[in-house]
Amino acid sequence: MAWLANFEARWPEVAHHYNERTRRMFRYYLSVCAGAFRARDLQLWQIVYSPHRAGRYDAPR
Repeated sequence: MAWLANFEARWPEVAHHYNERTRRMFRYYLSVCAGAFRARDLQLWQIVYSPHRAGRYDAPR
């Protein structure tokens, strides 16, 4: 929902580049993603590959 809120807040800055159909498509996409995350039907993974360190990656805390 934060992505959708950010999109809506910044839309006036970029609206002149896009039409209303594009806005509706992005709103729909972001809303569907939010629903899928809430339903735990969608996940986001981040994989870090680094040649600088052998072994396991320990995230900074």
